[in-house]
Amino acid sequence: MKIFPSWRDLPPAARHHAVALGNFDGVHRGHVHLLHQLHAARPDLPLAVLTFEPHPREYFRPEDPPFRLTLSSERALALGTLGVVMIYELAFDTNLAHLAAADFVEQVLVRGIGARHLACGTDFAFGHRRGGNVRFLETAASSHGIGLTPVPLLTDEDGPISSTRIRRLLLDGYPDRAAMELGRPYTIHGTVARGDQRGRTLAFPTANMLLGRHLEPARGVYAVRARLAGGDIRNGVANLGRRPTVNSGLESRLEAHLFDFDGDLYDQEIAVELHHYLREERRFPSLDELKAQIALDAAQARAWFEGAVQET
Repeated sequence: MKIFPSWRDLPPAARHHAVALGNFDGVHRGHVHLLHQLHAARPDLPLAVLTFEPHPREYFRPEDPPFRLTLSSERALALGTLGVVMIYELAFDTNLAHLAAADFVEQVLVRGIGARHLACGTDFAFGHRRGGNVRFLETAASSHGIGLTPVPLLTDEDGPISSTRIRRLLLDGYPDRAAMELGRPYTIHGTVARGDQRGRTLAFPTANMLLGRHLEPARGVYAVRARLAGGDIRNGVANLGRRPTVNSGLESRLEAHLFDFDGDLYDQEIAVELHHYLREERRFPSLDELKAQIALDAAQARAWFEGAVQET
């Protein structure tokens, strides 16, 4: 996997691929479908993705709350498992935002990356003020001898699968349904930070992670599975939110208690999968009541994982 932040001055080996266009936030089942269709159209060409960093919405609406399902490194990892060998992760800045659709085709797709074949969703729009659509792209690409495969959105009984729909499921507290549309559990990646170590005084030590630019799903308690830096996998229970019983601040974080684990995770990169929403976050009158509830949450999370294993 190679990642290039620009379309300019690419080495010869980085050009002339089959290229999928889009933001690919979440790398969900719809994105997988798009990549499969592109490979089917041109199986003779290496598979590449052209995307943007930051996400255009982050550029145009910086005041919005964080909404990303996957950050750059997570997206690249997911795309790599699908056979993508090259990512053109173009820096989305003022210059790119003001590039007209025709110039995007000419400068980026033709002279820059030298695309041999393209694929995109049928709702794809690009260029300054979204001036280019699929019909425009098909005509412009064809004039340069570049093929295009427009791919209808993948749908299920609830309609098209999209990053927006997955975000709504997570915000409403349905990580299990979001996982069905993602094709895998929703995962928050981050570095374990030092907290106030209050979890140890409650007999439930936690690995604490700030959410950063990740979407903040519904606040509450989840059954989780953590993938540690060394490859170890642990089930656990986590609170996602502002910890109203012990904290008066507004910053949200993920605090995961991993079952049967007593190691030091500080400053390590881990990935925490949200599997099942147990309850909403709430304030408790005392630490003793909080401790009792955490014990109940942990028991419920263990029971949920045991039931999930039996079902499979």
